[in-house]
Amino acid sequence: MSDALRDAAETMRAVRERCVWSQRITHRDLVPYLIEESHEVIDAVESDDRADLREELGDLLWQVLFHAAIAAQDPDDPFDIDDVARTLTEKMVRRHPHVFADAVATTPEEVLVHWNAAKAAEKRERTSVLDGVPSGMPSLARAQKILGRAAAVLPDPSPVHDLEPPASEPELGDALLALVAQARTRGWDAERALRERIRVLEDEVRAAESG
Repeated sequence: MSDALRDAAETMRAVRERCVWSQRITHRDLVPYLIEESHEVIDAVESDDRADLREELGDLLWQVLFHAAIAAQDPDDPFDIDDVARTLTEKMVRRHPHVFADAVATTPEEVLVHWNAAKAAEKRERTSVLDGVPSGMPSLARAQKILGRAAAVLPDPSPVHDLEPPASEPELGDALLALVAQARTRGWDAERALRERIRVLEDEVRAAESG
């Protein structure tokens, strides 16, 4: 770990030990802050504000350091930021055999093959293609993730086929906003509607997997 990262970790340790607010914070307490900081990083990226991005990445790193400081005090299964970094390094080396071993990947598609193979080997205990998709993801992002997973099980997981597809991402944004506006006009909850439709798709995938 570099001196700057070590200093940040030590600063977090001191805050955890000596700040009365930080002392009582749990992993669960931090979740809203983690979500907020992640979205602020996204905003900085999409606004192309370099100074803001540097600051927001630091705020996101603080969340990682905070979780690690909490974990280090766990009486049953403690781990610290060094353990987190070590686990990350080991995983990234495994998933890049074309960089750290003798595998060959000359295209992004070939890189993805190696990545997915390594990931599958790590997650042998999973029984469904849906395992590992976080339930707390925003519904739209989760829908896109689950549709990608479902394609490996269902011949055509998309529920609608007669809509004219947008020709670009801006047009997709217009279409999505129009659907939300329609939901609002009719008093529907667009987020809940998508969330419940995702549950139906998940049931369809698990039914197909069970044969």
